[in-house]
Amino acid sequence: MFQTMKQLFAPTNKDLRKRIGFTLIALMIFVVGTTIRVPGTADITGNLGFLELINAMGGGALKQFSIFALGVMPYITAQIIMQLLQMDIIPYFSELSKQGPVGRQKINQITRYVGIIFSFLEGFALSFAFMKGQDAFMHLYVATILTAGTAFLLWLGDQITRKGIGNGISLIIMAGIIATLPQMFIEAFNGLVLNASLNMALGIVLFIVFIIVYFAIIIGVIFVQEADRKIPIQYANKSTSAYGAQQSYMPIKINSAGVVPVIFASSLLAIPSTIAQFVQNEGFTTFVSKYLSYTTPVGFLIYVLLIFFFGYFYTFIQLKPEELAKNLQDNGGYIPGIRPGKDTEKYVSNILSKLTVSGSIFLIIIAGLPILFSVLISLNPAINLSSNVTIGGTGLLIVVGVALETYKQLEGSLLARNYKKGYSRR
Repeated sequence: MFQTMKQLFAPTNKDLRKRIGFTLIALMIFVVGTTIRVPGTADITGNLGFLELINAMGGGALKQFSIFALGVMPYITAQIIMQLLQMDIIPYFSELSKQGPVGRQKINQITRYVGIIFSFLEGFALSFAFMKGQDAFMHLYVATILTAGTAFLLWLGDQITRKGIGNGISLIIMAGIIATLPQMFIEAFNGLVLNASLNMALGIVLFIVFIIVYFAIIIGVIFVQEADRKIPIQYANKSTSAYGAQQSYMPIKINSAGVVPVIFASSLLAIPSTIAQFVQNEGFTTFVSKYLSYTTPVGFLIYVLLIFFFGYFYTFIQLKPEELAKNLQDNGGYIPGIRPGKDTEKYVSNILSKLTVSGSIFLIIIAGLPILFSVLISLNPAINLSSNVTIGGTGLLIVVGVALETYKQLEGSLLARNYKKGYSRR
């Protein structure tokens, strides 16, 4: 890492430093925008519930009813839906996915249009849910501003991808989550160390334990995100016994699905809560709050099962064992000791099932930690912590994943530059 930083500040990499500077300025614009409230609105004072994930990804913009309240979540939702539609669900999108760069460009264009439509619908629903007693024109006004905010963030993400260091949308999400961290640690310090109900020495110990556990979880997330299972591959036209030959591998990550299962599970549990806010039926609202909220035992169990199910579902849709086996056979490759074709498919499916169990359990632990943490804190009335103070969570998983990917891109770019420089001297 230190070698990478040294290379980054070399005189020959001035253009790369400019890209990093442009990225930081763009992210600062996003952070400033999260503090600009939609005219005519006020902060959301109640518990956000299932919308807490959107608030965390947007740097607290939803809580402040900012112009960036929706963030890029409508686009992320549209992106996930478009990925599913490409899996032989709608032939048109399946054909586009097979047309190379032209097809991908068309899919990206459609995804953005769908994301804008989702942002308008979500903005209207958000306005209706938290701005009671307003007329239809006001709801339309707020929905339009929120949609414009999402559209601007998509444009800003494109600029970061083109003129910055890449991964524009992902970096915006990461910046939103990181922007809330200082306030979270301040509130944790106030609730533990400066709490009049607790002994100061005990509060300091608890605060230190909180920090240690938080960073231990980060280390654990990095370990799991980087872990993979390498399946050895042999090609018919190559020999591993040749001098200097290297063994080929097919790496499969433990958590191939990323945070998608958690987003799916949260979105599915959000549907009854959203309906309850619109219907305003006391019996239905009570049923949802008792059995379909993940802060209750039954709701938490449903949440866990949904994450496990979507972990399997999305992993096997994304990594199709049948296609992996077919592509391997078409390229003249095989797994040593395993026959090509159906046997290879079964072998890969078996490995993928075992890895998916581990990956889903990991996601359940990360997604469940904030819920369990809040329950444990509520058992001790002397500890008065804000709902913003959490341990683990989907946001932490996103930050670590994006940070690792961005670092690898920077490292790869520097290695490529050094390779070309060394090659040109010969």
